[in-house]
Amino acid sequence: MITVHHLNNSRSQRVLWLLEELGLQYEIKKYMRHEQTMRAPADLKAVHPLGKSPVITDGDITVAETGAIIEYIIDTYGEKLRLTAGTEDARRYTYWLHFAEGSMMSPLLLKLVMERIATSPVPFFVKPITKMIANKANTDFVDPEIANLLNYIESELASRDWFAGNHFSGADIAMSFPLEAMRGRAGLDASYVKIHAYLDKIHARPAYMAALERGGEYTILGS
Repeated sequence: MITVHHLNNSRSQRVLWLLEELGLQYEIKKYMRHEQTMRAPADLKAVHPLGKSPVITDGDITVAETGAIIEYIIDTYGEKLRLTAGTEDARRYTYWLHFAEGSMMSPLLLKLVMERIATSPVPFFVKPITKMIANKANTDFVDPEIANLLNYIESELASRDWFAGNHFSGADIAMSFPLEAMRGRAGLDASYVKIHAYLDKIHARPAYMAALERGGEYTILGS
């Protein structure tokens, strides 16, 4: 049986959602972030050397990284969500599956880092400098990059129901977290009508709601 090593308020929520969509039996081992640093606890390193989530174990197999986990679960157990190789939908699935982490998460991480720099306690005479640096980085690079990504995604969702085409796929699961994070804290305002409608649609799926119930704390939706 698959065990999900699940960190609260993390990307591993998507793994629970995928397992619920496929109707698979699984176990959850929960880990809590440090209240001050927000880092994962050290005991996750017993599962994978990097000590990060998501990571799953399936018998003697350990798989880390969201995209790799989604591919493993669908390839091994997910006939319901498997796309025919060589089709346009399959190519789009692969593209958006990797886009979610490869293109979306970097500017989100930079946004978080800049916010930490701007708000971290420093001597009063240094504060204006650190805040200016963080604001400049956001204004000149981070925010324009996020807007560029969101405009692209909005245009894509204007012509299709799901990221891989007309059918729900693992790509939609992968894309959920960065879009939720952007809606909560990084530029996804009301002007992106298609993206908001898309998020509302996935949040209404019974499997998504079941995963939230099992996963516990996931405050990114309410930030």
